Amino acid sequence: MNLKTNANDIERWGIFELVLKGPTSGNPFIDVTLSAQFSYQNRVLEPDGFYDGANEDGSSGVYRIRFMPDTPGEWHYVTKSNIPELDGQRGVFTCVEATEGNHGPVEVFDTFHFTYADGTPYYPFGTTCYAWVHQGDELEEQTLATLKEASFNKIRMCVFPKDYPFNKNEPVYYPFERDEAGDSDFTRFDPAFFRHFEQRLTQLGELDIEADIIIWHPYDRWGYSEMDEESDFRYLRYLIARLSAFRHVWWSLANEYDFMTNPMERWDRFFDILQNKDPYQ
Repeated sequence: MNLKTNANDIERWGIFELVLKGPTSGNPFIDVTLSAQFSYQNRVLEPDGFYDGANEDGSSGVYRIRFMPDTPGEWHYVTKSNIPELDGQRGVFTCVEATEGNHGPVEVFDTFHFTYADGTPYYPFGTTCYAWVHQGDELEEQTLATLKEASFNKIRMCVFPKDYPFNKNEPVYYPFERDEAGDSDFTRFDPAFFRHFEQRLTQLGELDIEADIIIWHPYDRWGYSEMDEESDFRYLRYLIARLSAFRHVWWSLANEYDFMTNPMERWDRFFDILQNKDPYQ
């Protein structure tokens, strides 16, 4: 599942990524709004973009918009932003037929069954590895090697690290910037965390394993399960912007949500955000 940046040809259900340069002053995670309208004939989809900090070459001010085209043909796009240099950027790319092994996202079929978007039947054989992406490279690579030899085609996994029996280690990466005391700034994401998560997510896709991503859980000692309402909403929108274009992503709002303190009205709002912000439904 190669992520192609500013490419001219993208396979069906692949990922087109638009990379833009923008401001670094203030707090780009809050101050900057960014999206793009992708159109094919009379259809228009509008994914949000996101701030991704610095490039691998060290250049800063990197903004990205990811899009999964589902129809072969010519797609046009135009960006929308409250920042002039990010607004009104236009372009076009061609969506070509999917390559062998790319069956598209899984969909519900006949109420009680599943199928890939190209009509290939999907029979889920799943496992759970809640915090596997927070165990360090050696154990994470061992997990991937084990999955490669197993028969699972779906895995349930958490975004946030977990604190529960047999899982007491500190993660290598944290989702938010932290001060010297270890306190998180919930207004500033740490792009390194999400890039690492996306690396593991991409590797699952290469193994043809669907990723059932658990967005929240109560087994926490870092404060992620007790964020205020606006921080929760901002985190969910950021996650959707980064991950919704991966065709093997499934959304699961929470593991044991009723152990958390969020009121039901907030869970309803989470569903509303997912419905409105994930262009692929």
